[in-house]
Amino acid sequence: MSVNSPSRYALLFIVIPWLLPASLLADPAEDVETVHGLSLYDEPALSEDFDHFPHVNPDAPKGGTLRRAATGSFDSTNPFITSGTSASGLTQTYDTLLVANPDEPFSMYGLVAEGIRLDPDRRWMEFDLRSEAHFHDGEPLTADDVVFSLETLVEKGQPFYASYYADVTDAKAMDDHTVRFEFAEENSRELPLILGQMPILPEHFWKDREFNRSTLDPLLGSGPYRIDEIDPGRRITYRRVEDYWGRDLAVNQGRYNIDRLIYDYYRDQTVALEAFKAGNLDMRQETSARLWATAYDFPAAEDGYIERLIIPDGQPAGMQAYVMNLRRETFQDRRVREALNLAFNFPWLNDNLFYGAYEQTHSFFENSEMAAEGMPSEEELALLEPHRDELPDEVFDEPLPIDHPEDRRERLKKAYELLLDAGYEVRDGVLVDTENGRPLRLEVLLYDSQFERVTQPLLHNLERLGIQGNIRLVDVNQYLNRLSNFDFDMIVGSFPQSANPGNEQREFWTTPYADRPRSRNLIGLRDPVIDTLVEQLIRADSREALDTAARALDRVLRWGFYVIPQWHMSGTRIAMWDKFEWPEPFPEYQRDMDAWWIDPERERAVRERQRNE
Repeated sequence: MSVNSPSRYALLFIVIPWLLPASLLADPAEDVETVHGLSLYDEPALSEDFDHFPHVNPDAPKGGTLRRAATGSFDSTNPFITSGTSASGLTQTYDTLLVANPDEPFSMYGLVAEGIRLDPDRRWMEFDLRSEAHFHDGEPLTADDVVFSLETLVEKGQPFYASYYADVTDAKAMDDHTVRFEFAEENSRELPLILGQMPILPEHFWKDREFNRSTLDPLLGSGPYRIDEIDPGRRITYRRVEDYWGRDLAVNQGRYNIDRLIYDYYRDQTVALEAFKAGNLDMRQETSARLWATAYDFPAAEDGYIERLIIPDGQPAGMQAYVMNLRRETFQDRRVREALNLAFNFPWLNDNLFYGAYEQTHSFFENSEMAAEGMPSEEELALLEPHRDELPDEVFDEPLPIDHPEDRRERLKKAYELLLDAGYEVRDGVLVDTENGRPLRLEVLLYDSQFERVTQPLLHNLERLGIQGNIRLVDVNQYLNRLSNFDFDMIVGSFPQSANPGNEQREFWTTPYADRPRSRNLIGLRDPVIDTLVEQLIRADSREALDTAARALDRVLRWGFYVIPQWHMSGTRIAMWDKFEWPEPFPEYQRDMDAWWIDPERERAVRERQRNE
């Protein structure tokens, strides 16, 4: 064969255009409709020409100051990294590609993105960016900034981001104002929407800075607020950006009305309450049922200068609980964990400490269709049966453990039997391991003194079983440091849930996050069955499939007794000096306080009253 003539094998690689599918010749994005918003399962409720969210007042006045309390201290203005304790309110300085409508369960509309293209097979998506978008220093916000943000958050940010965006396989700036994301073959249906939630960081600002090192510099963003003043550890102030590039967008009409947002730091909630009464704070979210019932009878309240309301919450209640750390040998035995659950007496707490304000929490998806009930359904069993040998028999054969006896004596009797079965016995009033004589001890780590009186009854019941328990109260910074390294026996933790749980469930429950500092796998779960159920939930392709997967996961978590569930209420308690207005009715799914505003005349009256105190 001559070296100058092509071989018959080489001819196989000559491209004959008319033999290729048309989809490989054209840009596939050209055949996908560009839309203004996305919804998880259906179409977004608002048409392309909407001019404001339905729940807002587009004519709300601008101005005024909102002062509120934050707990502890801060030493960083970077909220995206594991080092340092970041200040409150920092995310208000950053824009995102999309923004949620608080009155829809999970629909998002363009903010930085004016156009969205999503592959029908959900293997890629593209965003067209608004050409007018820019950072606070005047530099344009481009597709390169979006790619930089994803890569930086995943590689250098908190573990949450690597979990959230795990199914993004590639990000590319197609031009200055078009960014494309490629997805893994099996990905979460929620992924396009959570990409829209990603804060956009300025690449030029971070070019010569270390992203994963805490700082107190006023970092650069593009959002409706910018950092105005920083008093390290004590106060941070934000000022509304008057020439904010996005102020006239439909998604921003009637929102971000207050000129200055101030977060004052208090190490003790009791001191913060007194500061509110004295007029040094304008608003307070009350977390104590006792204080809500007893602490708001001071003169300004009696004279009508204080307003209180409970804002309904349309989201699942999630789980607030005493969290047991499986990294400790004490909690390795499921029988011990169940016994600790039985020692918790919610009815007594609610009657004697909470003024009957709460309901007991049972499910990790409380107050939603995702909460497991009774015996597993056929659809749940289809997910659970492949793991029958790895799960407790009760998962399949018994109703959920909500049916424990309510009487304290009966509960403690059953708890004691479980502890005996787990290899413990009482010697001289102390519960010890029969093999080595080691006492069963545990410590509850707290940073809020209000929780001491709530925890003491649990420790009293444990003492009746011979278990030695104590409370360790530390300041917030020490608490966060110990939390980030999982240096605790038990804490009060929470696992908040939206109406559409997704990728964040990996960080809550799965093995890869059990030992990552500052991950939200507080329990330390390393269970292949739970890992599998989480992936099935994330990849659910319908509302029905998601609900079924959530119930199966809920059932397995509850029969594991990894936490001692506490309580919830279906609203948020807010106390405020009477200068605020808000649109009504409240949006159904999110509490949108960005849509609140200040009445100038009432603000002057409040200030006059405070000066005369």
